[in-house]
Amino acid sequence: MAGAHLIAVVDDDDAIRRALSRLLRGSDFDVLTFGSGREFMNSLRGPRPDCVILDYQMPELTGADVLCLLSLAQIQLPVIIMTAYDHPVVREECRRMGAVACIGKCDLQDLLIVTIAAAIVPRVRDQN
Repeated sequence: MAGAHLIAVVDDDDAIRRALSRLLRGSDFDVLTFGSGREFMNSLRGPRPDCVILDYQMPELTGADVLCLLSLAQIQLPVIIMTAYDHPVVREECRRMGAVACIGKCDLQDLLIVTIAAAIVPRVRDQN
């Protein structure tokens, strides 16, 4: 499953980007990191990631804004929202907007790799 899969991490917090990058690389994923939603959206002119880990609360473009922009541009990517505001209303909003999952930042290490695997596998099957 891993190795050839490219994961984008989008978070305005440099420490979180570094920590997630180490975690994902340790699980044999290729990783690109972005400090803002705008930087990530601009990157989509090049190779697209297999999955996006997207912070819910960022300045300028929030995670919800990025989900809307992806939908408007008809770009279909599995997006996993991570949030410090892990509340049922936030999780439901994110899923309604197209996220495959919404994970509280305190649960990231335990759930992230399993959630990425679940998000990527359906896309791989669809491409075959």
